[in-house]
Amino acid sequence: MKYFLPLIIVFSILINPLNTIAEELILAGGCFWCLEHDLESLNGINFVQSGYSGGNLQNPTYEKHDGHQEVVLVNYDSKLVSLSEILRLYLRNIDPLDGKGQFCDRGDSYRPVMFFKDSIEESEAKNALISASNELRVPFEKISVELKSKGQFWLAEEYHQNFAERNEFKYKFYRFTCGRDQELDKLWGDKARSTKPWSE
Repeated sequence: MKYFLPLIIVFSILINPLNTIAEELILAGGCFWCLEHDLESLNGINFVQSGYSGGNLQNPTYEKHDGHQEVVLVNYDSKLVSLSEILRLYLRNIDPLDGKGQFCDRGDSYRPVMFFKDSIEESEAKNALISASNELRVPFEKISVELKSKGQFWLAEEYHQNFAERNEFKYKFYRFTCGRDQELDKLWGDKARSTKPWSE
């Protein structure tokens, strides 16, 4: 019996090797439909899930998630993509100067937040924000993305997952009327916002 548990662990690693290399990151940047879609375009991302985090409310829902932000959980292969690359793409798909919401979505639920699990991730996040302020040519004090210690991630309802792919027309209409891409173009100019343009 004493050999049984180690054998189970070895077997689980062999049948699911992602467990040995996968890392997770939680980010908030407005509508989780958009952030999920934009971050999935990066090579090395295993999957992105929409959800809620940042607050104390247990079992939050779309109708009631007071104190939480709409977030995405990014599961990635650290051998294929670095944390700094993910944060760079994240920042180019939000407005880091707007701490009161994102684009047409206003309020606490839509504030940009970078959640970190340890001092290494916190340092990476700070460096990414410094780089963003330099590229945007604004004082660092104008960057309004909060850095916050990572808490529990609550998975959003099933109909929110992969919304862009499952509801393409509705998603495109929402994204256009919200002015997300128009504002990002004004903010970042010709700097790449995504590795895969939405038009493809």
